[in-house]
Amino acid sequence: MKTAFVFPGQGSQYVGMGKDFYDNYPIAKNIFDKSEKILGINMKELCFDGPMEELSLTEITQPAILTTSYAILKVLEDKGLKAEVTAGLSLGEYTALVYTEAIDFEDAVKLVKSRGKYMQETVPAGEGKMAALIEMSIEDTNKLINDIKNEGIIEVANYNCPGQIVISGEARVVEKASKLAKEYGAKKSVILPVSAPFHSSLLKPAGDKLENDLKNIDIKSMNCDLISNVTGDYVVEEDVKELLKKQVYNSVYWQQSIERMLNDGVTRFIEIGPGKSLSTFIKKISRKHKIKVEIKKIENIKDLDSIDSIN
Repeated sequence: MKTAFVFPGQGSQYVGMGKDFYDNYPIAKNIFDKSEKILGINMKELCFDGPMEELSLTEITQPAILTTSYAILKVLEDKGLKAEVTAGLSLGEYTALVYTEAIDFEDAVKLVKSRGKYMQETVPAGEGKMAALIEMSIEDTNKLINDIKNEGIIEVANYNCPGQIVISGEARVVEKASKLAKEYGAKKSVILPVSAPFHSSLLKPAGDKLENDLKNIDIKSMNCDLISNVTGDYVVEEDVKELLKKQVYNSVYWQQSIERMLNDGVTRFIEIGPGKSLSTFIKKISRKHKIKVEIKKIENIKDLDSIDSIN
């Protein structure tokens, strides 16, 4: 059975994430301690005690989720769990890269803190927005965007799964699209509580800043396959830096990434880190293609009970 590890992105954070692993596994404790030392912030206090307002600041959220996901991953690796392929949703792609050993954790956690800072600073608060379009096809979404794109920047940010597409861009244009969505076939639309228009061309300056940071990072050989958000296809080492830059302001092809795995025989998916959204997306994608898969979610110690059935 071919296995994939998948890692969540921004929005999955919550107060208390990772605490039971920190309290019970020295290998996980070491990751949180290392993250604090590298970044000079109280990562344990923010993840375990909040407040949520501070944990949700993009510059904090991104390293916090990476740290938590990687701490859980190290526990699973210590138990002998392995995957043949990996991917992560947006920010989660950095945890996937660390799993492949292409990037060291130390470099990754510094990169995502800077990434969050650049993304937050690029567009002033209130000028950009994102919205989820529910039960709307890709074709209808493209038609809606095409019909109003002359009014300002609006683009697809995420192809999450059948029935969920996220749009991003200038606030007034996204708001208009959200109001019009039902006329184009959406069951409903939801303005998302995010602080910037992620994965839109408005964030290109943030990608350019990140490119300078990436110049100082060594990319090593990958020990397993990785699928990129930007292409929905496999990554080779020499393309990693360019793809990470583009990922900041390009669409996230999550549905297409999972479809590629399904086509290549992956039948077991293990979501590692806070939240459960990826498991939900994978269920919908596999159901659309009528492929039976096994999905496991590991975000707390109780979830480790399912490991016996994995090995």
